[in-house]
Amino acid sequence: MSTVHELRAAGLRLGYDGRVVIPDLDLVVPDGKVSVIVGANASGKSTLLRGIARLMKPEAGRVLLDGRDIHSLPTAKVATVLGLLPQQPLAPDGITVADLVGRGRHPHQGWFSQWSPADDAAVARALGATDTLALADRRVDELSGGQRQRVWIAMALAQETDILLLDEPTTFLDVAHQIEVLDLLVELNRERGTTVVMVLHDLNLAARYADHLVVMAEGRITMSGRPADVLTPAVVFDAFRLDCLVIDDPVSGAPLIVPRGRFHRGGAEK
Repeated sequence: MSTVHELRAAGLRLGYDGRVVIPDLDLVVPDGKVSVIVGANASGKSTLLRGIARLMKPEAGRVLLDGRDIHSLPTAKVATVLGLLPQQPLAPDGITVADLVGRGRHPHQGWFSQWSPADDAAVARALGATDTLALADRRVDELSGGQRQRVWIAMALAQETDILLLDEPTTFLDVAHQIEVLDLLVELNRERGTTVVMVLHDLNLAARYADHLVVMAEGRITMSGRPADVLTPAVVFDAFRLDCLVIDDPVSGAPLIVPRGRFHRGGAEK
């Protein structure tokens, strides 16, 4: 099982080139849960994930990992606790799938340690879990977008961290593979206790898979909590400017967002 860790942000201010994206934000990531961050485009979702992953230096405030400023911790130390799948990762030219996934084991290699059977086993598990074992000898740049995304997820899994951050992990995937990947992340959470934090665009998938839902708008958290408590028509309209019904998902029992377009509001225009 995973070790208990505390990851939180306090008074976080993040931006790019003088433009503030997140002005002042507090966040506590529930340990051992699946948290999903949702919001409209440009609401600050990916910026927040980059901030708590230590990819951005805060203009104010702090990100704390186990009570210590994450920017004060050695990179190797952070990498053994926290894994990240960014939105558009880049692979070195010509690298094979097996080599790329194997790079997920680098945080576990010390100055004098060598590649071990445990590393082989971790890579094999990650390849098997993402259905990419048959691609192991292929070059990453020869793969389709969906195949590449599954390989990147395999690399993140091979890292075997206690906290896993993922920015749009279902990008480029068809619906069947989206469900497979999200099922896999929930399985990882339930079997190992891995804390999962991900950004998703699909509000209904977020509602179905999240233990804890974070809704963002204009760089601020507007609501957070259990999806059933958070997702109301008013919250969805405020965050997405979307008129909708919220009903029970007949499969999962989670909230299901049913959008109302201009032509589907009872007595629709013809």
